[in-house]
Amino acid sequence: MTASESGERPESAERFATGPEPEPTSREARQRERESRRERPHGMVPGRERRRTKLERGSMRLIATGGIVGIAVVLGAVLVGQDVAGWIVGLVVGLTSVILAALLWSSREL
Repeated sequence: MTASESGERPESAERFATGPEPEPTSREARQRERESRRERPHGMVPGRERRRTKLERGSMRLIATGGIVGIAVVLGAVLVGQDVAGWIVGLVVGLTSVILAALLWSSREL
């Protein structure tokens, strides 16, 4: 009479059903170790313990965008005051605005 005929579970099934949890693989252990060592990314604004609300993030980005426009206006006024060619003023102001806006909008903290 076999174990299946007598209604008993085979020995191999009992070992897996009642045995301890399997050890994590070395890959899982390495992944957990990397995650524990990983630091939060640092942005322009220091990290906070709680996540900002959508309204707060939106208003911060709006204020920062206004700052970018202000920097571009001041830069343009200085260059025009120095009698720099118009195309150079446009190029410098445009590039400065795009670079600063890219930095702002790529920030995870805002």
